Amino acid sequence: MASLWDYPDFDAHEGVHFFDDPASGLRAIIAIHSTARGPAAGGTRFWHYADSADAVTDALRLSRGMSYKNAMAGLPMGGGKGVVLAPADRIKTPALLAAFGKAIETLGGRYVTAEDVGMTDADMVAIRAETRHVSGLPVAAGAAGGDPGPTTAQGVFLGVKAAVARALGKTDLAGIHVAIQGVGSVGGGLARLLAAQGARLTLADVHPDRATALAAELGASAVAADAILAIEADVLSPCALGAVLNRDSIHALAVPIVAGGANNQLATPADAARLHARGILYAPDYVINAGGIINVALEYLGGSDRAAVDQRVAGIRARLNQVWDESDATGDPTAIVADRIAQRLIGRR
Repeated sequence: MASLWDYPDFDAHEGVHFFDDPASGLRAIIAIHSTARGPAAGGTRFWHYADSADAVTDALRLSRGMSYKNAMAGLPMGGGKGVVLAPADRIKTPALLAAFGKAIETLGGRYVTAEDVGMTDADMVAIRAETRHVSGLPVAAGAAGGDPGPTTAQGVFLGVKAAVARALGKTDLAGIHVAIQGVGSVGGGLARLLAAQGARLTLADVHPDRATALAAELGASAVAADAILAIEADVLSPCALGAVLNRDSIHALAVPIVAGGANNQLATPADAARLHARGILYAPDYVINAGGIINVALEYLGGSDRAAVDQRVAGIRARLNQVWDESDATGDPTAIVADRIAQRLIGRR
């Protein structure tokens, strides 16, 4: 088995912590990429992995992405990520959540969690019983915080509008065809925002009934999950899991824009160049999907309300245009440009 240092996605992480609590069944990884800007903030993913090495890769990639995301969002937070290895039955017990909360507490505030795939705000409440280093808790109306999904969707919606204006020269979304992969909290929220603006939608999800039901609600179309990446449209919006843009899928793309809420959309660094070579405008994932972390970070830091969250989320458009402008000036792929800007902000290069 390869050592941790040999993983391709190990990037001078400050710490990678493994937790094993047989009494509760907890097996978890907390990866801290950087605390240069503040405590490492990033949600926890609850997922069943066929191979535990895949969980390590996820933790490494996602934590690095959070460093870049928080830096590009102008937040005084570093980057980290929690991964809880779900059992085959995918059942979360109170004991498992309590054990994970205790694991976070051992890090002394270097890592701050919130919900991600497979986790809910109710789970955050359970974890909060063991550590104060948690966000994404239920909050009163008008306050910063709570479920980050809707705010992520809000930011992605603004990013799609920016990309359409940039690549297609259109400020109106009426009639713009958007293909959305994954219609959970983020993708579903995005679909509703786009539909309200008159966009034409094609939806897909690994749970076909969910895509079909939302399509019926919004007057959209639904296709099989394995067909969405090749749909001819104006925008492809990946809003499910990562690594969906690879050599084969990029070759099959029939869109001028890729702008979606999923983390780590590129399977390899070389895929940034593949998108660029095809002339596809790519919105780097951790720039466009920063709305959720903005929301829960301001909750954790305190002193902010919903208006402050909305103001910061509105800045996603300017950050995307900064990346696109530098890409145009240098000829470098947008994903490479975004990494370069983020690395400067965290003092890595």
